[in-house]
Amino acid sequence: MLASQLQPAGTAIEGRLPISAAASLRLAVLLFLFLNCAYLVTSSGRARTMDEIDPVLQSENLLLRHSAAIPQAPNSDIYFGKVDRHGVPRSAWPVGQAFAALPWSALGHYWFARLPGIPRGISDLAYGAAVCWSNATFTALAVAAAFLLFVGLGLAPRSALAASLLMAFCTPLWVYSAWLYSEPVTLLCLIAAAMLWFRGEESSIARSVMAALLVAYSLHVRPANVVLAAVFVVASAVMEHSEERQGFRYRRTALLAAVLLVFGALYLWRNYAYFGNSLDFGVPTRAEGGKELDSWHGPFHVGLFGFLFSPGKSIFLFCPPILLGIAGVPRLWRINRGLAVFCAGSALVNLIFYSFRTQFEGGWGYGPRHMTPSMILLSLPAATLFRDPPEWFKPALWFCAVTGFLVQALGLATNFIEDMVANHYYVGNWNYRMGYSPINGQLRLIWKYLHQPAAGLGLGWDRWFVFLHAAGASWTPLLLLLAVFLVGTFGFGVMLWRASQSIAS
Repeated sequence: MLASQLQPAGTAIEGRLPISAAASLRLAVLLFLFLNCAYLVTSSGRARTMDEIDPVLQSENLLLRHSAAIPQAPNSDIYFGKVDRHGVPRSAWPVGQAFAALPWSALGHYWFARLPGIPRGISDLAYGAAVCWSNATFTALAVAAAFLLFVGLGLAPRSALAASLLMAFCTPLWVYSAWLYSEPVTLLCLIAAAMLWFRGEESSIARSVMAALLVAYSLHVRPANVVLAAVFVVASAVMEHSEERQGFRYRRTALLAAVLLVFGALYLWRNYAYFGNSLDFGVPTRAEGGKELDSWHGPFHVGLFGFLFSPGKSIFLFCPPILLGIAGVPRLWRINRGLAVFCAGSALVNLIFYSFRTQFEGGWGYGPRHMTPSMILLSLPAATLFRDPPEWFKPALWFCAVTGFLVQALGLATNFIEDMVANHYYVGNWNYRMGYSPINGQLRLIWKYLHQPAAGLGLGWDRWFVFLHAAGASWTPLLLLLAVFLVGTFGFGVMLWRASQSIAS
């Protein structure tokens, strides 16, 4: 399906075909269902790093104790946070991701962990797998929102679908759908907000408020998202500057700024309530052997080189569709200046911002983790090239699609942290080794596990059903659930194909 949709269509298809709101919404829903099932099949179902374990603990406490505290963490080896001024252990991260994952937390606690064949002794692993599945849904929703955005920009349905599938399987969205990092939630907030804010038609007050709330919510997923929110405000002002309207021209931008100020003030109040200082975000100054993890005085040239040229963190290597996105920015500028500023500005600002970060590599992560949301945003302008494509577009599209797909598939194959530990991802005092290549590492692990079984829990093929069976779960519930996801992938994929074909004809 992906291969056929990536073929640039002819002139008859690339024109502005009339498509009703109901038809585009139906395609978006089918796309979401197809991707959600596919991402559930490829999910790791595992929280391995402290950035993933924290939302599992927070979500569990929100569900069972109605508190964002994580009292179970300090006695473990993975606690990353501070004890507040009342003696309560707090996570270093805000509650946004954990709150969004509450439905999956309830699913894991009240259903999946209690299925016949899931031993009581691994109920915490089953619960964590269900919480991890939340990112499959958030990622699928982000792609569906991007599809609606593309349609709103005037793309034909098949072109919008092709651009969405490129985004779904050939960018780091796919690999991060399998883990529990916060990037999918951030990206869902920003793409859904962009879809509501920058689509061609005049936005209603309700849509504007919803978009502003989504951008503001991203601040409570990761505070560093404030830089992306600032770019969103600038992009909105650029869009409104060119509009002819009576009265105050920038009223939507003012609304957006007001909502962001309120949510930002709430976050600062949270800091004061917990730690007695509005600027104390609860992040330890040092961790992992005394390494500074969250400071912003690293050598700029080191971070910049890493993000552009290193084999382990290059944005071009791990997200090839960025090349098409950069080429599409001028077209997007002519179509929608505000959206062009947001897509290009987010990548540029984040590149500068995170190049100063002491731990620019983003901890244990596949590719340039902190750049993932802005990488995807910079890939969005590639959709404009599907209409009246230049001569070079078809070979460039296939190159970016194939290389992007392979890079993501390698990252998903096995537990990428296994090779990072064995082959010195960090050296010395937790300093990132610039020459490390996770792609080579994954190839080594794939070759290894093609010839021998995994020697420990969590090693080998990085799928939830493999992991849980190795922990002691019966194959029966795991394979039944996997069959449901596979049937959903195939069934919704066929329905999506037929719906797109009927609209195109």
